[in-house]
Amino acid sequence: MAVATAAAVLAALGGALWLVARRFAGSGVQRQRGGGDPGLMHGKTVLITGANSGLGRATAAELVRLGARVIMGCRDRARAEEAAGQLRRELRQAAECGPEPGVGGAGELIVRELDLASLRSVRAFCQEMLQEEPKLDVLINNAGIFQCPYMKTEDGFEMQFGVNHLGHFLLTNLLLGLLKSSAPSRIVVVSSKLYKYGDINFDDLNSEQSYNKSFCYSRSKLANILFTRELARRLEGTNVTVNVLHPGIVRTNLGRHIHIPLLVRPLFNLVSWAFFKTPVEGAQTSIYLASSPEVEGVSGRYFGDCKEEELLPKALDESVARKLWDISEVMVGLLK
Repeated sequence: MAVATAAAVLAALGGALWLVARRFAGSGVQRQRGGGDPGLMHGKTVLITGANSGLGRATAAELVRLGARVIMGCRDRARAEEAAGQLRRELRQAAECGPEPGVGGAGELIVRELDLASLRSVRAFCQEMLQEEPKLDVLINNAGIFQCPYMKTEDGFEMQFGVNHLGHFLLTNLLLGLLKSSAPSRIVVVSSKLYKYGDINFDDLNSEQSYNKSFCYSRSKLANILFTRELARRLEGTNVTVNVLHPGIVRTNLGRHIHIPLLVRPLFNLVSWAFFKTPVEGAQTSIYLASSPEVEGVSGRYFGDCKEEELLPKALDESVARKLWDISEVMVGLLK
């Protein structure tokens, strides 16, 4: 019995050490891919949705470090202001502790209220942007909701499809004129590998006949990709590019609607710590597509880990992409 117990303990310790080694080896690879020279984004204005936490916060932090003027479009203004304050303090501390304090200079953070579950809020936000912003160099459609119980947006759309696709669809379309006048400019869309499990059911886009929270999330992420590809086709010759990415599996509060049994949580936390990316690691492809000279002029592509990846045929279906675009225009009120 004692031998068996000792063996079990040694096995557990060995497994834990392996997980630790994997964590640090993986994080080193991710950090090596990211980053850029301070000043790379100097003079650039970037809009990031959902920038107060998770991937959006990490993306904002790095782009500000690179010199960008970052507009944080967030639903909860108080939380966004708090996050912006924390980011400013972190950036000041990093600048003071750097090898050449004061050299390069970080950019600027601006907070604006944007609720993607409300078309009224999206329109008001865009009106303010068009009135106050002379240019927009990069739009990052980052905000999202993940596998929530069935609920509807202010306008009556299923929440995941409404926020993840329709809210961003309207936002992007209303800001296209500003992006075109600011060209060369970029649009970055955050999707997910889970698009593979989704399908576009035009007979029930609002999930009123049946609702599966996992399927509906996957469908919204497939819609992100189809939107990107159709938008890239429509933007040919404008010097505005649009690309879509998956960040991998990231430890963020996006999974707040998922119930993890109490007894399983310690194991889940260990596994997520070992195998999931940190927000900083997960944000690297967003940062890359927003700032890297390597993707200048590249449009309509799908990326992961800062590399182009292949898509399944259903994400390449041009007829479905065009039909989804046409229906989305009507749903958000761009066409009557």
